[in-house]
Amino acid sequence: MARDPVCGMHVDEEHAAFTADVDGKTYYFCSESCMLTFVQPEMERVKLKRMVMFSSILAAAGMILMFYRGPLPFFSKPIWAFLLATPVQFIAGGKYYRGAWLAAKARNMNMDTLIVVGTTTAWAYSTFVVFFPGVAPSNDLYFDSAAMILALILVGKLLEEIARGKASEAVRRLLDLQPPLARILHEDGTEEEVPVEEVMPFDVLIIKPGEKVPLDGDIIEGASSVDESMVTGESIPVSKKVGDQAIGGTVNMEGALKIEVTRIGMNTTLQQIVQMVEDAQLSRAPIQRLADTIAGYFVPVVIAIGIASFAVWYYALGATFGFALTSFISVVIVACPCAMGIATPTAILVGSAKGAENGILIKGGDYLEKTRELQAIAFDKTGTLTKGEIAVTDVFGNDPDGLLRLVASLERRSEHPIGEAIVREAQEKGLEMPEPKDFEAIAGKGVKGTVDGRAMIVGTPRLMGEIGAEMSPEISGKAEEFYDQGKTLVFVSVEGTVVGLIAVADELKDNAPEAIAKLKSMGLQVVMITGDNERTAEAIAQRVGIDRYLAEVLPQDKVREVKKLQEEGLVVAMVGDGINDAPALAQADVGIALGSGTDVAVETGGIILIRNDLMDVVTAIQLSKATYSKIKQNLFWAFGYNAALIPIAAGVLIPWGIQMHPIFASAAMASSSLSVVSNSLLLRRFKPEL
Repeated sequence: MARDPVCGMHVDEEHAAFTADVDGKTYYFCSESCMLTFVQPEMERVKLKRMVMFSSILAAAGMILMFYRGPLPFFSKPIWAFLLATPVQFIAGGKYYRGAWLAAKARNMNMDTLIVVGTTTAWAYSTFVVFFPGVAPSNDLYFDSAAMILALILVGKLLEEIARGKASEAVRRLLDLQPPLARILHEDGTEEEVPVEEVMPFDVLIIKPGEKVPLDGDIIEGASSVDESMVTGESIPVSKKVGDQAIGGTVNMEGALKIEVTRIGMNTTLQQIVQMVEDAQLSRAPIQRLADTIAGYFVPVVIAIGIASFAVWYYALGATFGFALTSFISVVIVACPCAMGIATPTAILVGSAKGAENGILIKGGDYLEKTRELQAIAFDKTGTLTKGEIAVTDVFGNDPDGLLRLVASLERRSEHPIGEAIVREAQEKGLEMPEPKDFEAIAGKGVKGTVDGRAMIVGTPRLMGEIGAEMSPEISGKAEEFYDQGKTLVFVSVEGTVVGLIAVADELKDNAPEAIAKLKSMGLQVVMITGDNERTAEAIAQRVGIDRYLAEVLPQDKVREVKKLQEEGLVVAMVGDGINDAPALAQADVGIALGSGTDVAVETGGIILIRNDLMDVVTAIQLSKATYSKIKQNLFWAFGYNAALIPIAAGVLIPWGIQMHPIFASAAMASSSLSVVSNSLLLRRFKPEL
């Protein structure tokens, strides 16, 4: 049994759709898409390793030959130099010729152009010297320089690829979380271990303590605590009970669980996470497009500087042809903007992988970059600032338990969320709920019926006013007190008199005030948008520390409110549940969707917080700023490197006896790219400041 290295599915030779041999090892794939996704980059990496070995051996031999003074068999020393350098020039350097040709066809210039111009000049002039020594203005040979330049450039490319692999290692490790086997419970009560790819939706799986959950599913029996740290980044095990969702790849810590499978294959949480992060790593941030534009102008400028350097030394200052040509080659090679090309992608690669480690999925480099610019954040209330679970907080009356018993009996017939919360509270207290008579639901207002021979009407204050129910000053005063606390009230009328009330509320998330305070300390304007009434909205806003709130906003009108913030000149993020708030999330400059890991596939935000933790909004902003900081550092060093070395390559230090040889120029160029990658990898040390 083997694992598809792309999607993580377990396949073997018999069931594999495709197989491929890469570097002496056989891989099995579940589909052609997976096969191409893996094989093409891996084959390129293997080919690059071979080219590095090939070019390095021949270039080293060419360097030794230049210092060798003894006799040679078969051919003269110049011919041997030609024979050693030419395969490197056109075989190892073939990809750069193709890249330069494609750029030329598009009427453009890129880093391949500089490599080709520099090495071809050295090789072509040396070849001319070998075959037409009497005509050449100088008998200097540059075969060793051309070959060694290409060898060093390929070494730099290989080191970049290795570093890229390390950058995405955290994400790819997710694929190893899924166990290869699952234990299916059949209808006759028997158990069977099968490969995980044979499991189908609605199959029932048994997960014993200490075992991994094979696939996403709903818990239908049992209770336990589950370690979700490998998926969500949350270090504390999460309590799970019947009705909760289990994420594939997490670890069952205590009791046995039975789950009904809901997602398989590429639809599972693990696969969605990996896919989103990989998409983000392949995306282009706006600053990358700026760097590409600058590089497009930079290349012809460099070639012009190289030609000017040659002309000044040869024609104006009277230097030898070989000296002037060396100056030209050095300028062109040292200025190659390879580091500019990888400055942004490597930082995004590491940043998006680091986000995944912290339970933050970033759908693209543009979102990662835009988040750092945020000036305002709009929060939905229900399910975002609050837990999204209505619960009874207070029962006020002469006999609270008796009142709760009567109301719960009536609400058993109701399907309203408030009614369900009241029934749940009565069940938790073990209260007996008799069957009501003459039950009737009053749309949008409440319910009525008879319980224990007493005619009851339960509902809103508006309903109490319509039926003319009498209300004591004591109950009215208590109602005002609960309203000021942001609670929703259910009034209870028995035989035309209000005898009590029940307060329900959607409780705040534990860290909501802390998250809001942190965001405000970062200089962001925080706004709450809710459909609740003014008094409830004001109470919730005060409790979490939000100064600006918009109440009684319908779901379809949230887009308009986000637009108003943008019209004020603010860069706005919208934080919501990703489903009801989808239009507002799409309208915002950055949509941040909160949801459990199993909701990843349906979320519409540009950033998804799979832990449903508001502090992750803070972490996402800090990660965005840290990533952008790395991008700026990379671009600074990449451009600064070239700006500093081009004059040296052109010969400004010659009066002090310092001239840059083309080989040292190529080594400097390779070290520039490596330093950019290494600087990006430092982002792996990122830790949120909470």
